[in-house]
Amino acid sequence: MAKKKKLSKNQVRRVQTNQNNRLKKDKNKQWDESELGAQLEGVVISRFGQHADIEDENGNVERCNLRRAVKSLVTGDKVVWRAGNESHQGISGVVEAVHPRTTVLTRPDYYDGIKPIAANIDHIIIVSSIAPDFSRNIIDRYLVACEDIGITPIIVLNKSDLLDDESRKMVDNELQSYRNIGYNVLYSSMHGDGLDSLKSVMKDKINIFVGQSGVGKTSLLNMLLPEVEAVTGEISEGSGLGKHTTTTARLYHFPDGGDLIDSPGIREFSLWHLAPERIASGFIEFREHLGGCRFRDCKHKIDPGCALVEAVDAGKIDRARYKSFLRILETMDDAKNARHRDPNTH
Repeated sequence: MAKKKKLSKNQVRRVQTNQNNRLKKDKNKQWDESELGAQLEGVVISRFGQHADIEDENGNVERCNLRRAVKSLVTGDKVVWRAGNESHQGISGVVEAVHPRTTVLTRPDYYDGIKPIAANIDHIIIVSSIAPDFSRNIIDRYLVACEDIGITPIIVLNKSDLLDDESRKMVDNELQSYRNIGYNVLYSSMHGDGLDSLKSVMKDKINIFVGQSGVGKTSLLNMLLPEVEAVTGEISEGSGLGKHTTTTARLYHFPDGGDLIDSPGIREFSLWHLAPERIASGFIEFREHLGGCRFRDCKHKIDPGCALVEAVDAGKIDRARYKSFLRILETMDDAKNARHRDPNTH
């Protein structure tokens, strides 16, 4: 029997390339009409590049391709999709259209502009804690972002079990200023304290956690939905910063009603894309004073006749919130200057 001729390196490379192309073509299959069923309603549970996991009205989840006309799709989107007669490489159907969003959580990106993160959200749960250090400035950044896009924020101080009597009194005083202007502030602990109050405000709503790494977002998710068994990150002993534990945004259902979107990479919102006027309006207690300054181009710092400064001096605006506002404006200027210096942004 003649010995089988060995393929050259170029021939092997071409065979591998053709196989990969066939697999890629099958995985990104463009379905024929004859291969698809009727149009169905669904919700995006998670998005993976050019594919998405879609939950149908019966709670079944199918991985689907996206039609080329679908330009933007994120977790929480409500969609029209069609199931295929058979699966191809684990792909069971195709998303054909996206319903209009009631709300969309976005994040500015230096290279891609404003990027959507999740859609149709009712509550943004701002998770803070005393480890890493409790930061009002970061809470204020999140609140500005929430107010700008019109989604209700809820502040949760996690790891409250780590507070001693003295530090609890200090943090209580810090958080009372948020309650005074109408924000809902809750406490939770790594032992489950406060979970009932948190579950109550999340019931029958679509919620998303935001916060720095290490504040315990994933641990809260595990306590709220033990069956998820999400991997919990540990706080780095060297830096005090947490390790990212989630790789893609995913929507989970509460047994008693309501949903939670667990999203990666949302740490500190950059606000460089917002004009100073929109930043000021994001501080809700400022609004009744805005427009009352002596000068139209008032910077709200040392300008004579500044209505905000007068309100702070009169005790109508919390001084710490006002200082936080000034710090945000300063960091915005720094971010914009850095962006203009970066040649990759032009």
